[in-house]
Amino acid sequence: MVYKSALLAAALGMSVNLAVQAVEYSVEVVVGDLEHPWSLAFMPDGRMLVTERAGRLRVIEADGTLRPDPVGGLPDIFVQSQGGLLEVALDPEYDQNERLFISYSCGSQTSNNTCLISARLQDNELVDVTEIFRAQPGKEGGAHYGGRIAFLADNTLVMGLGDAFILREESQSLANHIGSIIRINRDGSVPEDNPFVGREDAKPEIYTYGNRNVQGMVFDQQTNRLWSHEHGPRGGDELNLIEPGKNYGWPVITYGVDYSGAVISPRTRQDGMEQPIVDWTPSIAPAGMTLYRGDMFPEWQGNLLISALAGREVRRVVLDGTEVVDQQRLFVELDERFRDVRTGPDGAVYLLTDKEEGQVLRVTRD
Repeated sequence: MVYKSALLAAALGMSVNLAVQAVEYSVEVVVGDLEHPWSLAFMPDGRMLVTERAGRLRVIEADGTLRPDPVGGLPDIFVQSQGGLLEVALDPEYDQNERLFISYSCGSQTSNNTCLISARLQDNELVDVTEIFRAQPGKEGGAHYGGRIAFLADNTLVMGLGDAFILREESQSLANHIGSIIRINRDGSVPEDNPFVGREDAKPEIYTYGNRNVQGMVFDQQTNRLWSHEHGPRGGDELNLIEPGKNYGWPVITYGVDYSGAVISPRTRQDGMEQPIVDWTPSIAPAGMTLYRGDMFPEWQGNLLISALAGREVRRVVLDGTEVVDQQRLFVELDERFRDVRTGPDGAVYLLTDKEEGQVLRVTRD
């Protein structure tokens, strides 16, 4: 399949600030028949790892074939609604230690939350599996787990969490992990310079709070900036620049309303609470995110690419420092719910489609 992208800034109600040319690209199916694929990771030997929300970790061989048997050795996973197997990420020093990090929902119907393990992959089996984080408290239902992972410049791990949908007021509390981004060392211990270490009223792992449901996270090594986006309610999706100790406002301030149309808060601003870099109303339902740094699409260099479920697009966000100067809707002609987007080692863009027979797609320059 060959497509040509066109800048849709006018349709988004934005002025066109850049002289952007149409980009022709080809889309190929790498593998299919994946049940709600959620996350993709690239291994040094050319293989890829892909998670299925239903609780399976799969290996895509270097030749593009899907290994028929799922990876063994996963812990018990709570699979319901939005819960299941979530992110897989390679340790920044994978070449030395071969460690993987995997987030998932854990527990039971009446008491579950987000867990994180480290492990090594050996002969299609996870070994040395260690739980290094479990969000507290346990909650009911199967909504809003977050689960996205990034590594900072010092190789500490940050992971976004959710507000459990039914516990949104707890996002303003430091006494639990609800509605927060946490930062830990890769062995699960707490860095001594975390912003709330030493406070009796705070969980020491908390890096930021007032987050609703963090669904995308990427650290830019070149600028030392941590970006995240969170899925809003009915509108009010947010792109945020993450800084330690900051309060991102949920649910005290929001640009969205409840799914019923009811007002969540009459305020969009309050002293001591951060404003989003950009918000999306109506909701695009952002999912994964990548910062494009590759040679195949120089027009996208340094741009954020954000996969969207309800928007059925990948939103290209053009940055000037920390300011959004343009946006573009990509891959709308595919008419897919996109769960994740990644920059491959070859500079191609990889997409995961969110459905019962989901696919891994590879986008290359035509």
